[in-house]
Amino acid sequence: MAKSSNDCDASLLVFADDWGRHPSSCQHLVRHLLDRCQVTWVNTIGTRTPRLDMATLKRGMEKLGHWFTRQKSTIPLPANLAVINPRMWPWFGSTWGRKLNRRLLVRHLTPIIQSMPQPVVAVTTIPVVSDLIAVLPVVRWVYYCVDDFGLWPGLDSRTLESMETCLIAGADTLVAASDTLREKLATHGRSAHLLTHGVELDFWAAPTNNSACTELDSLERPLVVFWGVVDRRMDVGFVQCLAADMQRGTIVMVGPEADPDPALHRIPRMRRLGPVTFERLPCIAQQAAVLIMPYADLPVTRAMQPLKLKEYLATGKPTVVRDLPANRDWADCLDLAATPEVFSQAVRQRLESGLPRDQQHARTRLAAESWTEKARAFAEWTLSPQSSSVGA
Repeated sequence: MAKSSNDCDASLLVFADDWGRHPSSCQHLVRHLLDRCQVTWVNTIGTRTPRLDMATLKRGMEKLGHWFTRQKSTIPLPANLAVINPRMWPWFGSTWGRKLNRRLLVRHLTPIIQSMPQPVVAVTTIPVVSDLIAVLPVVRWVYYCVDDFGLWPGLDSRTLESMETCLIAGADTLVAASDTLREKLATHGRSAHLLTHGVELDFWAAPTNNSACTELDSLERPLVVFWGVVDRRMDVGFVQCLAADMQRGTIVMVGPEADPDPALHRIPRMRRLGPVTFERLPCIAQQAAVLIMPYADLPVTRAMQPLKLKEYLATGKPTVVRDLPANRDWADCLDLAATPEVFSQAVRQRLESGLPRDQQHARTRLAAESWTEKARAFAEWTLSPQSSSVGA
């Protein structure tokens, strides 16, 4: 039977964050390719070096459970997706550790790749698998660059930069999530396709059952909400200034914490809810008066493309964010702030005025940013035999 125009030209072997742990851009893309491709998703050890703390212990116990039990995943998997948990050595900073991981992964993955519909294309969002290039039986390697791992707080920057250099040199196709990341790849002499993040408008704009967000019931209104990882990228000064200026209401931070500045915990009017499921975020957003992203101006935040930015805009809620490169393309849809004072003033103004009509109108261009279209472009650039590493 002839292949239809919607058929994919390859199966996918994907190395990324654990499937279902949080809704990464790679997971969004893969979900929209599953009706065309068979995908094997490889849960890896991640990029953080293990430390003697409770977060590492909890994460380690999760991994051991994946490796040594035969219990089925509690996360329902869509058709055409398989998720595997190969055993890996968690310390990859030494030559010995890298060789061990290469041996473990090649032994585990080779028969799986051989059993998949051929050909198989490997896609990775993380540099820690760079030693697998040229040793796994795949036809192409794609590096989907979503972050500058060498700049992230708490990571082994030197090792990750070395591994990423190898990955950039060895990958057949490069895809970057932001102009800043694309420019970084160009410093290695490589061209990359630009694929900014997408958004599902219906998911964020559909009416939600607000009664499900019971954790918000006791909080003083109005609510000023951030969701995402709470870590050292937060600008404590921005939040402190806003809290001091607010006469009523609550600043709410939703999401896991990864060694944030302790001063963040002492800010009055702020409440931390911890992680919630992705499906509950629209409910929380609908109860918010203003959505915020108080990131600090750092090399890591200048390089990143916040996945939540277009999600914020799709909710129809006023949005106030730090003035950073990735946010400036949407300056007509939100309020940018370069100082704590401007940030606080903008949030308080939107608490009074709501979403301005001109910002609401500007957000209509979100219709061209669907994950369906992003996945189509990704497949065209990376999965066909004619795919090239040269960006448009």
